[in-house]
Amino acid sequence: MKNIIKYTTVLLLTGVLLFTSCKEYLDVNTDPNNPTEVSPDLILPVAQKYTANIMNASDAGGRRLAALSNLMMYNWSQSDGFSWYNDEFNYLVTTNFYSALFDRVYPYALKQYTELENLEAEYDYYKAIGMIMKAYHFQILVDLYGDIPYSEALQRATIPTPKYDDAQTIYEDLIVKLTAAIDLINNVPELHKTPDTDDAIFGGDMMKWKQFANSIKLRILTRQMSMSGRSAYLTAEFAAIATEGSGFIDADVAINPGYLKEKNKQNPFWNLYGKDEGGTLTLTSKATCATQWVLDYLTNSNDPRIDFIYEKPADGHLGVPQGLKDYDTPIPDVYMPDKVSNLGPGVLKGPSQGAVIYTLAECKFNQAEAALPGNGYLAANPKSLYEEGIEASFAYLGATGASTYYGQSMNNVGYDASANKLEAIITQKWIAMNSITAEQSWFDYSRTGFPSNLPVPMFAPTTDRPVRLFYPSSEISANGGNVPTQPDAFTAKIFWAN
Repeated sequence: MKNIIKYTTVLLLTGVLLFTSCKEYLDVNTDPNNPTEVSPDLILPVAQKYTANIMNASDAGGRRLAALSNLMMYNWSQSDGFSWYNDEFNYLVTTNFYSALFDRVYPYALKQYTELENLEAEYDYYKAIGMIMKAYHFQILVDLYGDIPYSEALQRATIPTPKYDDAQTIYEDLIVKLTAAIDLINNVPELHKTPDTDDAIFGGDMMKWKQFANSIKLRILTRQMSMSGRSAYLTAEFAAIATEGSGFIDADVAINPGYLKEKNKQNPFWNLYGKDEGGTLTLTSKATCATQWVLDYLTNSNDPRIDFIYEKPADGHLGVPQGLKDYDTPIPDVYMPDKVSNLGPGVLKGPSQGAVIYTLAECKFNQAEAALPGNGYLAANPKSLYEEGIEASFAYLGATGASTYYGQSMNNVGYDASANKLEAIITQKWIAMNSITAEQSWFDYSRTGFPSNLPVPMFAPTTDRPVRLFYPSSEISANGGNVPTQPDAFTAKIFWAN
């Protein structure tokens, strides 16, 4: 019942908070019956709901980061009879291509988390959560675009055209901000208000927020491990995490403001790729399926997760090459939705499932990479962490037999049998992120080139996938004097991949 009430509150307050975000202009003729300021326990779940929508899909069914990244990583394709993903298959990276990943983050999620960060001292726990979630979003923006508005962003009343900051400088400041958030949590007086059910991620458990902050740090630091000249910096920052002592997340991090099987209340990922509130398969669920390449990869490595990531049709698993047109196959109707492997029960759990934003599997694989002998930033066993990452992936999907799977003497499956340990870690992370948080695999691929031999769509204009997005047309129109020269989407890698 608490979740239902909480979600209803989120829906009612969404419009209020959008109105509130412009309150600097509304300082006269205030109606006391319609307040322009909302308490933090009402801001927080709305901000988190925005995060879920940005990462998964909008409530209205719009594609977001999940679709883009799974298509970039050759996980997903398109059933026969649909023209859902033609722009993605043709790599038509323009100023309008997935522009919502920029346009909707700043005025929605980041704006509300900034409202939390700017609260008075009695709400220090909320301030810290706002700081942590801002770091979460800003890192992803850097990973998608490189240089972005940061130090002058979210100050529309005084700085309507913010400058663009250097991507690496932002990365370093995010570590500082996350450290400050942890320090703030550690020093909050007892009488300060603590989040409770209004926190749709951790239910007000501030130890878990500290672990999440450290895990975002881990993601930021791991991303830089392929760079030269960063060893001393990384060593110092990993030492600081160890000294702080809270550790990393021990479970998948998901947002759930009370999703349920009702109109406009379902999990956004399920609502787009699963069924509507009446139980009818959506058109996008029918259109979206596996590529044959990813199915072959999972089959050839005896990976039981195949039946959980992708559904198994009556005639067995079947995928579609990206970019395949009706006239390219001599077999009529072979790739119709009921014959291909659409998204499976391990990722489409139901309308009330949480919206995952950071998996335990990824956290374990990031730790494994940091612990590799060539890195040595964590005093831990990389093999154990690697196997724990696989086990976490199996657990999330509901699959069994993890130890049998990684016990195989097979390259990029069994740790000891893998010739290149980093390749094994990144490859297993790619499988674990498939259909969940695949953007992390896309960033890893740009950084490492793993998984190896990843195909491109049949009619792709280049031999490899994009490495970044274009700055959106809205930003060029509104802030053109500060927008950097548009980088090449296929060759201008983000700083950590150079």
